[in-house]
Amino acid sequence: MKLFTSAFTAIGVAVLAGASCRTADVAPKPPIIQPGAPGESSRVVAPAAAADLSHVGYTEADVRFMQGMISHHAQAVEMVALIPTRTSREDMRLLGHRIDVSQADEIKMMQHWLEVRRQQVPGEHAHHMHDAKLMPGMLTPEEMDHLAAATGDEFDRLFLEGMIKHHGGALTMVDELFATPGAGQEVEIFSFASDVDADQRMEIERMGAMLNTILKERQQ
Repeated sequence: MKLFTSAFTAIGVAVLAGASCRTADVAPKPPIIQPGAPGESSRVVAPAAAADLSHVGYTEADVRFMQGMISHHAQAVEMVALIPTRTSREDMRLLGHRIDVSQADEIKMMQHWLEVRRQQVPGEHAHHMHDAKLMPGMLTPEEMDHLAAATGDEFDRLFLEGMIKHHGGALTMVDELFATPGAGQEVEIFSFASDVDADQRMEIERMGAMLNTILKERQQ
């Protein structure tokens, strides 16, 4: 009788262990989340769809976005290069340094992205050509001349107004990219464009606050 009881007990343990293993095997896996484009919510995608997304290629719209953004960033670098000799405000100098570092690094990244895909890499000063098309938000040659001729508070005001406009143009470029069917889906493009959107929005808020402070000071 003891032998029979021991055998029955062993079988019961084995059955429970097997059931436990099967339960572990079918435990739900964490969902795969695809971040949404700027202004859009994220969504859950199936594993098969996620695998397909990882192999999404670039489009002509992606190439045009990167080429246009190089010129856009290059003008921002030219604008901040004016700051050291035209302002006495430390917050302006710090803003200029942040923009210079981030935009210069991103220009190199975009150039590399185009190079490895054997696409035309525009020169950083291509926007100075007489027939060059200015990207959204970019300052005209006359506006750049006006900015370069200003000093002190007038320069600070013109710079902040111009850079807010400039950053707004970058947001427009991102919106146009994601609004183009099939564009902005490659991993590097999606990540970069989303970062541009987030970074430019934060800097617009920061510059808006700085501009308000300067305008109030001028009224006193």
